[in-house]
Amino acid sequence: MSDLRKIIIDGDEIEVDGAMTLIQACEQAGIEVPRFCYHERLSIAGNCRMCLVEVVGGPPKPAASCAMQVRDLRPGPEGQPPVVKTNSPMVKKAREGVMEFLLINHPLDCPICDQGGECDLQDQAMAYGVDFSRFREPKRAVEDLDLGPLVETHMTRCISCTRCVRFTTEVAGITQMGQTGRGEDAEITSYLGETLNSNMQGNIIDLCPVGALVSKPYAFTARPWELTKTESIDVMDALGSNIRVDTKGREVMRFLPRNHDGVNEEWISDKTRFVWDGLRRQRLDKPYVRENGKLRPASWPEALTKAAEAMKGKKVAGLVGDLAPTEAAYALKALIEGQGGNVECRTDGAKLPAGNRSGYVGTAAIEDIDSAKMILLIGTNPRDEAPVLNARIRKAWAAGAKVALIGEPVDLTYDYIHLGTGRDALAKLAEMDHSDKHGVPGVMIIGQGALREADGAAVLGTAMATAEAGQSKFMVLHTAAGRVGAMDVGCTTEGGLETAIDGAEVIYNLGADEVDIAAGPFVIYQGSHGDRGAHRADIILPSAAYTEEQGLFVNTEGRPQLALRAGFAPGEAKENWAILRALSAELGATLPFDSLAQLRQALVKDVPHLAMIDQVPENDWQAEPAGKLGDADFRNALQDFYLTNPIARASTLMAELSAGVKARKDTKIAAE
Repeated sequence: MSDLRKIIIDGDEIEVDGAMTLIQACEQAGIEVPRFCYHERLSIAGNCRMCLVEVVGGPPKPAASCAMQVRDLRPGPEGQPPVVKTNSPMVKKAREGVMEFLLINHPLDCPICDQGGECDLQDQAMAYGVDFSRFREPKRAVEDLDLGPLVETHMTRCISCTRCVRFTTEVAGITQMGQTGRGEDAEITSYLGETLNSNMQGNIIDLCPVGALVSKPYAFTARPWELTKTESIDVMDALGSNIRVDTKGREVMRFLPRNHDGVNEEWISDKTRFVWDGLRRQRLDKPYVRENGKLRPASWPEALTKAAEAMKGKKVAGLVGDLAPTEAAYALKALIEGQGGNVECRTDGAKLPAGNRSGYVGTAAIEDIDSAKMILLIGTNPRDEAPVLNARIRKAWAAGAKVALIGEPVDLTYDYIHLGTGRDALAKLAEMDHSDKHGVPGVMIIGQGALREADGAAVLGTAMATAEAGQSKFMVLHTAAGRVGAMDVGCTTEGGLETAIDGAEVIYNLGADEVDIAAGPFVIYQGSHGDRGAHRADIILPSAAYTEEQGLFVNTEGRPQLALRAGFAPGEAKENWAILRALSAELGATLPFDSLAQLRQALVKDVPHLAMIDQVPENDWQAEPAGKLGDADFRNALQDFYLTNPIARASTLMAELSAGVKARKDTKIAAE
């Protein structure tokens, strides 16, 4: 029920929902109200007092607009709409007073502060600050915290807005930060000096309105005005988080989240945010050819000629890696199938049904989690597989949703009902009557861990039948960013990976580093990093990483999104589709496109829904047949959150974080 109210703000009459706060009503009227503690995705604290406004006819003092609702305002004497002023002398004086108090203890280290140039306090001080100080006492100083290798702290700059405390407790679901003391002894600190144990902690860097929490790896490397900003898509998990890539010259300096309510809201995981140092290390920057057991550098013409010679007249198979853009998967399929070979993208053995989009994507959008009353997780640990999605499940749980899990018991940052660890729990659930759930919004999320074993198809069929019986939405949670797009363009072979590479004399490996290729076949590896795939290769063709070429990625809910180029690939590395196009000419089977635009036209002609950029196409429901279930326990897909792909494995910071997780697990507690 919307409760619309008329309200006059600065002389303009607007109609808003009565449940809105005044700060939101002002935003709707196009008036910016300064704030430090208010954030629309966190609970209201009302403690910075920067957002003061004057309520005409109310008390003779300014009111905090973040903590007062429109419905709390009294109408005028003849029933006129209530009047709010945001620029009256009273408001100006009050805001200047608040700003003076905020700056009393704030250190004057803007020249060396990493927040300089994108600091809320700087911006507001320009508007409301005074050019002198009446404060003569010594400034307060606070010890810095050690929050771990990601967030650097300068707590003397802290203005106690408590955004970091609210984020860690409400969104990330950890309880290690809080505020102690009163008056001038008040300080934000962590419980018993602990470091933060969360894979979403980097978001407090964005939330901090001053320079108290800044990025440790990025510290002192660049200023915001030196950076070129490119809007792109993240590939560290299959959520397709919207990111901004900041580059300085050729180097990627940092990743920041972009707001997208349908996908990642405005959060990103730590792997997404800090993996940029992996883009600089272990890079393949020239072609290599193996001679007498050793790889030696080669020129492009030589490498392509040798690759073409190796493939001609042989039985070939193509493998599509987890980070391959959809265009590259499409080009590889055209190239390999033109040579009579097979292509496969399910390199982890997941039993995803080819051709049935409701079976490998599902019918749920990520936003459906917000309104769900029941959420069932099968064989997945979303905290590792998609941390931002896990935060959304936590939000639904906080709003009253019931969460149940079949699979390994893990800490998900919220309470859930554990129905069992194995297939027997799923079978028992499938046999139950689910008619009581009709009309109750529900989402069933099945992970890759549940689909990788031999009975993966039966698990999927049983889960789909259960979802159908309970009329719940269904979602397949992927771990590989390129998988859904590759499935969409048909990079699958009947019988899966074993059938695809069975008897193949040549394997064309497009960035599939998670698969071990046995001795025997000749391997051509095309990828960006010197990882497992490159070690096994006989020919290496260096390609661009996800920040260095335009690419289409389809996320886990089936939403096609465009990743844009932020920089250029190092050395002689080329774009993925261009390498395949050049090789096809050497093979004498030239692919029918000379540019990315032409390739995309062919792609959209074959798979029309890929033209629906940033929309979630509806999938027709086709339940997979429920076969015989095994009796094993479900195992989660990811063993190590920080080292899941070649870019992450090349990053020293990810290695440090991974070691930190192990050390934390191994630490014995006194009572043990």
